[in-house]
Amino acid sequence: MVNEKIRNVAIIAHVDHGKTTLVDQMLRQGGAFREGQSVAERVMDSNALERERGITILAKNTSVRYKDYKINVVDTPGHADFGGEVERILKMVNGVVLLVDAFEGTMPQTRFVLEHALSLGLPVVIVVNKMDRPDARPAEVVDEVLELLLDLGADDDQLDSPIVYCSARSGIASTEAGKPGRDLTALFDAIISHIPPPEGDETAPVQMLVSALDYSDYVGSIGIGRIERGSLRQGQQVVLVNYHETHAPLRAKVTNMYMFEGLARTPVETATVGDIVCVSGVEGVSIGDTLCDPECPEPVEFPKISEPGVEMTFMVNDSPFAGKEGKFVTGRHLRDRLYREAIKDVSLRVADGDTADSFVVRGRGEMHLSILIENMRREGYEFQVSMPKVLFKDIDGVKCEPIDVFVADVPEDSVGIVMEKMGRRKGELVSMDPRGSRMRLRFTVPERGLFGYKSEFLTDTKGEGIMNSVFDDYGPYRGEIDRRAVGSLVAHETGESITYGLFNAQERGPLFIGPGVAVYQGMVVGESPKGEDITVNVCKRKQLTNTRSSASDEALRLVPPKRLSLEQCIEFLADDELLEVTPRSLRIRKRILDTEQRMKAWAKNRKK
Repeated sequence: MVNEKIRNVAIIAHVDHGKTTLVDQMLRQGGAFREGQSVAERVMDSNALERERGITILAKNTSVRYKDYKINVVDTPGHADFGGEVERILKMVNGVVLLVDAFEGTMPQTRFVLEHALSLGLPVVIVVNKMDRPDARPAEVVDEVLELLLDLGADDDQLDSPIVYCSARSGIASTEAGKPGRDLTALFDAIISHIPPPEGDETAPVQMLVSALDYSDYVGSIGIGRIERGSLRQGQQVVLVNYHETHAPLRAKVTNMYMFEGLARTPVETATVGDIVCVSGVEGVSIGDTLCDPECPEPVEFPKISEPGVEMTFMVNDSPFAGKEGKFVTGRHLRDRLYREAIKDVSLRVADGDTADSFVVRGRGEMHLSILIENMRREGYEFQVSMPKVLFKDIDGVKCEPIDVFVADVPEDSVGIVMEKMGRRKGELVSMDPRGSRMRLRFTVPERGLFGYKSEFLTDTKGEGIMNSVFDDYGPYRGEIDRRAVGSLVAHETGESITYGLFNAQERGPLFIGPGVAVYQGMVVGESPKGEDITVNVCKRKQLTNTRSSASDEALRLVPPKRLSLEQCIEFLADDELLEVTPRSLRIRKRILDTEQRMKAWAKNRKK
C-alpha cells in the first residue's frame, strides 16, 4: 500500500540558516492560521530558552495542507550539540529539505546532517535560502552543495535533487535564481514530486517506531512516531520491543491517539501506514522502542546515536549558602531529574558518580550540557557542577581524543590572531578561502582546545567573527593545552562585600561582584591576570577613628563588575573549582573552601 496523499519531511540545515522561519511561512500558506490571526515569529520555537537564544534546541512536529496533500514537517535543530535530535528524527520521515544560506553556503553542520540523511537513502530537496541578501551568491552555493553530495557518496537520484531558490522571511520560492516567486508553491511542488509517499503493508501486524517523546501531567509519557506497517487503533493492546536491547517485551494499551494538524494535536481513533501519530498510555516507552502487535513482536531498526564527547559531574550543593534559594536540593531530586532527562534526550548519558550525591553526565558539547543546567535552574533545582572534560578513547593502543572541524569567518585583519590562538590550542589549518573582504578559515582542532574560546574569539575579531564547529572523528592525542591563562581572586572570609574591600581588590584584577553581595570563604570573586590564585578580602572595612569618617568612602570609585553568563562561568572553571547553580545565582567556588587547607593541598600537589 502507498499512502499517496501524505509526505513526511524533515527540514535540516546549519544553525541560523532559516529553518524555523521557513516552517512559519509554510504554516501560514498551508492554512494553519485563520485570517488575521496574530502569530509570533518562529512559532515552532516554543521553549523559552529557544526564543531567548534564537536557536532550535528540540525537534518538533507539525503539518501543513497543500491542495489535497498533507505534509508532515519536522523542524530540527541546527547546532552540532543537538545533533542527536536530528539523528533520531530522520527515521520518521521519507525525505529531507536541505536548507543552505545563499551567502554562507555549506557549513560544518550542513555536512553532518546531510551525511546522516544520505546514509539512510533519503531523497533530498535543496533549498537555497536568503536569496534577498544583497551578498547572495546562489550559483557558487549550489556548486558547493553538489560538491558536498559527491564527497559524501550520494547516488544518482540524490545528485539529481531539485533546487529551489527561496526567501523564507518573505515567504517566496522559485525554481530560477533570477526570478523570485510569489509564494512557496515551487517548494511545495518540489516536495510533492520528489519526496516519495510512505509505503507499507496495511494488513500486516502493526509496527510503529517511537522517534520522539513528550510528557503530560495528565496522561504521562507520550510516544511520537511513524507507523511502518499495519494499522493502529485507540484501545489496542501492544508490546514494546527494542532493536538494540533484548529485554522481555513490555505489554501496554494505547489509551489515546493524536495526529498533528498545524500546531494542534487532533484526537483520532485509527491511523495507518505512513501516519505520524502521538500515543499515550504506553508506560515505560523510550526513544527507539517499537510498538508491535503482541502476536508479532518485530522491532524496527533504529540507528545507534553518536556517542557523547564531553562529561561533567553534577553534585548536591554543599556550599555555606546551600538550600537558601532552591526548591529541589537533595540528591534524590537531582538523580530523578537527570535520569528523566536521559530518557527524552538520546544524546545524553547519566551514571551514578563516586559518591551517593554525585552524578556523571555526558553530552555532545558544552552547549548541550549548559542548556540542561539552565533548564534545571529555571525549574527550581540547586546543585553544583564541575569543569567539563573531554572523553578520551584507546584505539589500537593509541590514546585518542575527539577532533572537531572548526570554521571561522573573520575580517582579513583578524586572520593572524585567530591562527595564532588556534596554534596554541593545537589546531591545524586545513584551508583558507577569501570571501570578499573576509576570510574563511578551516581547522581541525581538539574539542578541549575550543573550551573557553568563544568569548576570546569575539574579542580578537572585534565582535565581527563567526565561528562554528562540529565533531569530525577521534584522532591521536595532541598534547597539553593551557585551558586558561588567568587565575582566580578568591574571597578570604564569609560576609558581605564592602566598597572599601572591593576598591583594594580591584587592583588585582577584574571583579565578578559589586558591593552588598553575600560571599563566603573560598568563593571566586574575580580573575587574576597573573595566572595564579590570589586571596582577597572583599569584606574588609575601613577602620574608623576621630579623624576618618565613613562618608569618605563615597570618594572611592569602583570599576563596574564583569558579569558572567552561565556559559562564561563554565568556560572559566578550573579543575579545582566548582560552579554553584541556583535559581537566582551563579557562584564559582573552590572545591576546598578553607584558605589554609587549600594552600596545603596546592603545596602537596606541587611536590608531586
